[in-house]
Formats: sequence, C-alpha cells, structure tokens
Amino acid sequence: MPKFQAAINSAMRLRNSIGLEVGLLVLVYTLGHWFWRSQLAIGAATWYATPQDTQLNLALAGYWYAFASVPLFQFILGRWYLRLLIWFRFLWQVSRLNLHLIPTHPDRTGGLGFLGKTAYAFSPILFAQGALLSGIIATQILFEGKILPSFKVEIAGFVAFFVLVILCPLGMFMPPLLRAKRKGLGEYGALVSRYVQEFDGKWVRGGAPKSEELLGSGDIQSLADLGNSYSIVQEMRVVPFGIKDVTPLVVASVLPLLPLLLTVFSLEDLVKRLVRILV
Repeated sequence: MPKFQAAINSAMRLRNSIGLEVGLLVLVYTLGHWFWRSQLAIGAATWYATPQDTQLNLALAGYWYAFASVPLFQFILGRWYLRLLIWFRFLWQVSRLNLHLIPTHPDRTGGLGFLGKTAYAFSPILFAQGALLSGIIATQILFEGKILPSFKVEIAGFVAFFVLVILCPLGMFMPPLLRAKRKGLGEYGALVSRYVQEFDGKWVRGGAPKSEELLGSGDIQSLADLGNSYSIVQEMRVVPFGIKDVTPLVVASVLPLLPLLLTVFSLEDLVKRLVRILV
C-alpha cells in the first residue's frame, strides 16, 4: 500500500503542477502557433485571413482567432494530453507492484476488469479530436474542393490510433495477468484433477458408502462449481478490457465526423439511407 499511495501522490503532484501548465502555455504560443499557421491554416481566402504571396493577412476577427481561440483550444487539448501521460505513468507504476490477482474472479481479468471502464473517461478527448479532424476536413472540402472519400485513410487511421492510445497503456498489465493465468491453470488444474479422481473413485468405481445416496449428494454440485471455476480461469483475459470497452471509444471518435456525410449526400438522401439500413 505505501508504494501504491506514493504512485497516487506522484500523479497528483504532476496533475497540479503550475510549472507544467505554464510550460504548456508557452508551447502553445510558440510551436502551437507555428504549427497552426504552417500546417492547418488554408491557403484560400477565408473569413479570418486572406493569402498574399507566402503571407497570410489576418482580418480583425482572424487575430482573435489566431491568438485567442486557437491557443485556448490547443491549451485545453494539450492539458488533456498531459493528463493522459500522467495516467499512463501511474498505470505503469501500479503494474510493477506485487498485485494480488485472483484467476477465478468473475470479471475474467483477475479483478482488474474495472480498469477497462476507466477508458470511458477519455471519450470527451476523442470526441474533441474527432470534431477537430471533422473541421479540418470540412474546411478542405469547402474551400479547396476536395471530396470526403479522399480522407478515408486519414479517418480510419485517426480512429484506430486514438483508440489504441487510450487502451494500449492497459497492456502494461499483461505480464502480471499472464503469470496469474498460468499459475491459476496449474493450481486449479491440479485441484480439479484431484477432486475428479476422488469423485470417480467414490461414485463411479463404487467407493461410496451404501448409506450415502447419489441423488441429492452435494458432490455433484461441487464438481459443477469446480468445473465453472476452472472455466473462468481458462477464459481469463490477458488485458483488462474487452470489446465492450472499445465500442464507446470508437463511437466517440466517429460521431463528430458524421456531419461530413452531408458533403456527399443531401439530408433527404441521408435520412432515406439510414431508414433503409435500420428497417
């Protein structure tokens, strides 16, 4: 417990660090501004700027957009990324502790199944990232004449990358889970084997006392319970998450991208297609 508490305290110190946030703010107004201006700002005339040769002449609203709105968004997003890193570091520290994992735990992950549910907390980040990507793609479609199908690789890569970013750190618990499963299979396998041999000798080979009836005997229920316990060990996952934990993250990533379909289909056509799919 002292090591676990130390990991918590370390994570809290980093989360509340003013120095890190000041550094992030400086990064936003230097590297962040350069990245936006060189990579994200489009080269066509827009409401916030007009390109001239290699320069981008900002309108009055453009100055607010470039030096207030965009940095604020980058700062908030960067702050979430920072917390992601702190969370990953905390998971790494916890995974190195001497964890007491129970192979027969009903969650099929030795008692760590709750960690898969923590991924839901990062759904807002994925939604925000999806909205950002959606805005970038929409801008290029509306102002540069590109079409939505040309971005299918970027969209698929975006969804896969960010879902993996959220879930892969949980893979740090794979070694202890593998050890627990391997140990559980050996221990429960030996227990099942011993019980089955005794059950076979008692009820199949005629070793049971004549006064004891098979009907109503608790031995059969015990055999079934032991078999269920061994099945749980066999089904034990080596990562503390399942497909049910992945689906909400994918939905959160894709949801902000759905309005882009209106650049390909009219609203009426889109509704008809959805009705056809659902019905």
